[in-house]
Amino acid sequence: MITFLKANMSSLLASGCDFLMTVALVQWAGWHAVIAGATGTVTGGVINFCVNRRWVFGAGEERAVRQGFKYALVWAGNLLLNMGGMYVLASYAGLHYVLAKVATSLLVAFLYNYPMQKNFVFSNNW
Repeated sequence: MITFLKANMSSLLASGCDFLMTVALVQWAGWHAVIAGATGTVTGGVINFCVNRRWVFGAGEERAVRQGFKYALVWAGNLLLNMGGMYVLASYAGLHYVLAKVATSLLVAFLYNYPMQKNFVFSNNW
């Protein structure tokens, strides 16, 4: 349970950076919301990997390159799920891009990211 709580705290930190980047790029730089969302997701992904590796899963004994490769595989799925979900919710459901990003991020975080990071990226079983 402690690992799950720490993972969610790490996710909140990474998501905060993700959202700040997304909103800044849309509002101040005039980027398209999906491209800005992808850039925010990249930023949040890097932060999330670093925090999860050291603090959440304490996975420092495995080589960072190996974990980074596994994380990149999972993260690619994360990026596709986030971009696709945001696109569908903003373009077809008519949600504001921030609400679309929040809804998509929550679903992807709980149903995909945490299980994949715990059982694949930071697990020594693979």
